[in-house]
Amino acid sequence: MLEDFFANTSESKKTLEDAFFLKQDTKLIEELKAMEAMNESRESLAAVSGITNQAVLDKLVKLNVRPETLASLAIIPLVEVAWADGSVNEKERDATLKAATTAGFAKGTIDYELLENWLTHKPEAKLLGAWQAYIKGLCEELSKEERENLKIELIGHARSVASASGGILGLAAISKVEAQMIEKLETTFD
Repeated sequence: MLEDFFANTSESKKTLEDAFFLKQDTKLIEELKAMEAMNESRESLAAVSGITNQAVLDKLVKLNVRPETLASLAIIPLVEVAWADGSVNEKERDATLKAATTAGFAKGTIDYELLENWLTHKPEAKLLGAWQAYIKGLCEELSKEERENLKIELIGHARSVASASGGILGLAAISKVEAQMIEKLETTFD
């Protein structure tokens, strides 16, 4: 009987050890898969954006920015300015869609539909953080002149959205909150 007890205890101990190591192995395999997915996302983002700064790429991955939506980040300044005062009016919406079309976003594409959704439903605040991380990383890859040209282009479109709703007799065409948002966008390029 005593031999059976020790044999059963030994078998139970072995079963517990196997279960423990199986659980640890499963956890390690899951972590490895997650790291591989993160590396693949980082590499895909680098390929799409030209960004090589690992910290910026990591932040984009952490913010769950997918390569297929990375192009949409170019229109985020337009969306942020349109929502700066808490709502998007029809003139701001039209100006945003016009600027996006000028930038190459065609009706019926995923990017255009995403933009339309953002103009209907205010995007989360982390969207601006993703855009800022993207622009900072991109600016590291650009010359001073290229950076300034990009800034002029993106902020110019943002200003056109801000001034779309106009003011009284052409005065105060850009509201204070829209001007603050534009300033915040501009500082991202510095």
